[in-house]
Amino acid sequence: MKKKTQILTSLALTMLSANTNAHDEWSAARPDGHAPIGVMADHYHKAGEWMTSYRFMFMNMDGNLMGDDDMTVAQVAANGHPVVPTRMDMQMHMFGAMYAVSDQLTLMGMFNYQSIEMDHINVGGVGGLAAGTPFTTKTAGIGDMTLSGLFKVYNHERNSLHFNLGLSLPTGSIDEQDRAPGPGGFINRVLPYPMQLGSGTVDLRPGVTYLGQTEDWSWGAQAMATIRMTENSEDYKLGNQLEASTWIARRMSDWLSGSFRVRSLTWGNISGRDARLAPGGPLGFPVPTADPNRRGGTRVDAMLGANAYIRNGALKGHRFALEGGLPIYQYLNGPQLQTDWTVIAGWQYAF
Repeated sequence: MKKKTQILTSLALTMLSANTNAHDEWSAARPDGHAPIGVMADHYHKAGEWMTSYRFMFMNMDGNLMGDDDMTVAQVAANGHPVVPTRMDMQMHMFGAMYAVSDQLTLMGMFNYQSIEMDHINVGGVGGLAAGTPFTTKTAGIGDMTLSGLFKVYNHERNSLHFNLGLSLPTGSIDEQDRAPGPGGFINRVLPYPMQLGSGTVDLRPGVTYLGQTEDWSWGAQAMATIRMTENSEDYKLGNQLEASTWIARRMSDWLSGSFRVRSLTWGNISGRDARLAPGGPLGFPVPTADPNRRGGTRVDAMLGANAYIRNGALKGHRFALEGGLPIYQYLNGPQLQTDWTVIAGWQYAF
């Protein structure tokens, strides 16, 4: 009898220990176990696990800012830019895959397809066209690819920390062209920097991500930098960028959660210049988007989101998410188009 009691006691302690350890760690197996869908590389996986994902982002930009002051079309033109951008829409399809080599290292790859459209007004009659003529430029194609490693540092007492280290590879074009005002009317010409699909450079992407949980709440913070390593083939490099996010989420049921996130973006002006856009050159483009010294800025966004984690049926294990928001602060080295609103929708599946 004594021996049986010892066996049962030992078994109970073993089960309690297992439950305590499982309870002790931060867990992804809940609707708020992933960050809001706009946060990339937010979590790692256990050895041997895969995850595939798709995200769709739409961003609308409308009107110009110089610093934090709104500028009219006439004011931008009077500032030395007879061609004035008025609106831009960007659509991006992002495809990703993650694989955990071990419990400590998860590898991730992402590539995207972009579609960009920008409206302008030819206030100064550039190219001999009638003053005030509107026109639109468009471009679409594959953007830069990112390869990353996520290194688990800590997972204890429902708090998790990992480092991110990635490379952005120049798979996106920097030679996009479309019809725009030029000598003798509309001609096919190289488009300014915001209309290009890539950076043209290999960029370093270091970062750090923290996650925390209770029974019904989760929260996190992430800081990610983009560091341009060298100039590209056209003798310029985009400005470095720092993106920081902090969020909190509430688990409303075993399959649904809601979130609130604040995101801060700071990016620098362009170093060097694409000679094809140089003022006075044969393809010079008298528009502020072609000025490398008018590309930097800071923006703070407020975002609301929802995550759904399907637990039963044919879609068991699939995640669907939506996040949208708008800027609460912008300061741009303008004149430069200001962001109006952004929405991101996504799907994720781990196996």
